[in-house]
Amino acid sequence: MNDISTLSFEAALAELEQIISKLEAGDVELEKSIALYERGAALKKHCETTLKSAREKIEKIVLDADGKPQAEAASFD
Repeated sequence: MNDISTLSFEAALAELEQIISKLEAGDVELEKSIALYERGAALKKHCETTLKSAREKIEKIVLDADGKPQAEAASFD
């Protein structure tokens, strides 16, 4: 398994989806299920952090030097 911090958002999300599928299938041994769950939680956190960073970058792009919107920005909430 790759170091999570080096994964792109897309790669982390794809791996998280695979983990969810394996856990939902219910045919994984308990110890492996626990390890998968832990990795899934770390992948989820990585994805959330990446999205937050992207959101902050977009907010900086759509605000002028005075912090006023340059154009109407789409809501992220």
